Amino acid sequence: MIAELLPDIDPDIARRFGTVPDESRVRRAAAALERNGISVLRAANAAEAKRIVLGLIPGGSQVNHGASESLDVSGITDEIDQSGRYEPLRPRLWSMDRQTQADEIRRLGAAPDVMLGSVHAVTETGSLLAASMSGSQLGPYVTGAGRVILVVGTQKIVSDVEEGLRRIDDYALPLEDARAQAAYGIHSAVNKVLIINREITPGRITVVFVDEVLGF
Repeated sequence: MIAELLPDIDPDIARRFGTVPDESRVRRAAAALERNGISVLRAANAAEAKRIVLGLIPGGSQVNHGASESLDVSGITDEIDQSGRYEPLRPRLWSMDRQTQADEIRRLGAAPDVMLGSVHAVTETGSLLAASMSGSQLGPYVTGAGRVILVVGTQKIVSDVEEGLRRIDDYALPLEDARAQAAYGIHSAVNKVLIINREITPGRITVVFVDEVLGF
């Protein structure tokens, strides 16, 4: 899907924000994340990322995830929702009535055992940036979920927060907007942005860096 959508993006922007960086840059970002209390694992490709992520989740865990191209492409979404090994929350949440069960939906999605997802930028100084239209995944990222596992293609590494915000606006949003129109018939928007600079609970957040272009 990324290849189909890239022609709509300025080629210079696509090269800047959609290209896997050199190893030294990945190592700088990984070391900075570790210093900031965020665990880092490395995967050569999406298939290896899937094996790593599933190995981190105990069977029977209550697992939630937002809409994520990275999770979908790697096959993690289907494994969580359909394998029967876990208690997946997203299918349950989508089956509930938005009018009569809004409070239950909000509470159920806010504090899963495990929250899966991705972010739109990782700085070389060890910050994570995630943008969202609804914000439903951001609360669990911050503190609601017992554990957070983020699958992140290394093309999302940027120098600093300022460049991360530009990556969101100039690169990730156009791609996500096209995906949202194709999938749901609606436009996306950067309504809420989360910046995580440090995690104070050891082992709570894990970033699985994938050494290929993955997600937006």
